[in-house]
Amino acid sequence: MQFIDQARIAVKAGRGGDGIVAFRREKYVPAGGPSGGDGGRGGDVLLLADANLQTLLDFKYRRLFQAMDGRRGGPNRCTGASGEHLVIRVPCGTEVRDARTGILLGDLTAPGDELLVAAGGRGGLGNAHYLSNRNRAPEKFTEGKEGEEWMLQLELKLLAEVGIIGLPNAGKSTLISVLSAARPKIADYPFTTLVPNLGVVRRPSGDGTVFADIPGLIAGAAQGAGLGHDFLRHIERTRLLIHLLDAASASLLDDLAVVERELVAYGHGLARRPRLVVLNKIELLNPGTLAEALTAVQAAVNAPDGLGGKPGEVAPQRERPVLAISAAASRHLDELLNVVWQQLEAATPQAGSGETEHGGLLEREPQDLRPLGLPGS
Repeated sequence: MQFIDQARIAVKAGRGGDGIVAFRREKYVPAGGPSGGDGGRGGDVLLLADANLQTLLDFKYRRLFQAMDGRRGGPNRCTGASGEHLVIRVPCGTEVRDARTGILLGDLTAPGDELLVAAGGRGGLGNAHYLSNRNRAPEKFTEGKEGEEWMLQLELKLLAEVGIIGLPNAGKSTLISVLSAARPKIADYPFTTLVPNLGVVRRPSGDGTVFADIPGLIAGAAQGAGLGHDFLRHIERTRLLIHLLDAASASLLDDLAVVERELVAYGHGLARRPRLVVLNKIELLNPGTLAEALTAVQAAVNAPDGLGGKPGEVAPQRERPVLAISAAASRHLDELLNVVWQQLEAATPQAGSGETEHGGLLEREPQDLRPLGLPGS
């Protein structure tokens, strides 16, 4: 299945039905006279978070979503039928923004979260509303109001507690494949991973924790180089990062610094996210060389600017030793997971529980948003 994590769509709520002019003229009807009914309300457009969806692929082929219009009123003061609401299902973790201004309208993180994105127009009034002592046979009515219309930017950010980051070919996909049931593509060349991979790792209690492996980062990823810029958003919601290094690399400390600098450059709090630095592929090193590598990396991690930024820009790394594992040989993975569980217990939950930039919940009043014209409207 193709992984699509961004989409732009147009939504249009239904128009309200028109009121009508009608009269009751039957003999012996005490409430005769004007009897035109009101029009029905136009249907709303809503977004609904669905746990069964994993991608925004459906929006690649359909860009316009329109709810049904309300029906016109009927005689005998009958109100027209309201238009049916249109419910658009999106994956959990979808952020919804005004495509023109970039303002965050809602963040659908939990299954069943719902967001009203376009309100249907009110129905018009029938002539029964205009009966008065001066006008006993009014022929006035009002038309229904247009529904709201919007251009929306949808952005999927994966819901994972642990993110695995590192340079290409550091062994990230191998690690997630041995820790979970995930089966990403694995090969001995850089950029094997082209899309994020998710895997569920079981805790000792039996609860599942979602790990995310994102494509390898390179220098300049935060500015769009390589694949990193497209996928760094998927670790914004994580509570803990595992920075995986190739222990056999001839430029180990440079590798460490490149990725850490990209976290600082990208922003969104990633540089201050708690993380573990882990040396992988230790089966390729002899004990002496491995000890030297661990000492050098530990010294860099403990330095005030050793993780890519100025003091205060990066997460404090005290009491977080550098770990050494072999994902391919399944060595020291239990020790790694024990530290991960400890760090998750101490980590602060990340924001993103459905609040907008204005502090509201996943609801709004229709008048709070300005309609955007759609092509051809």
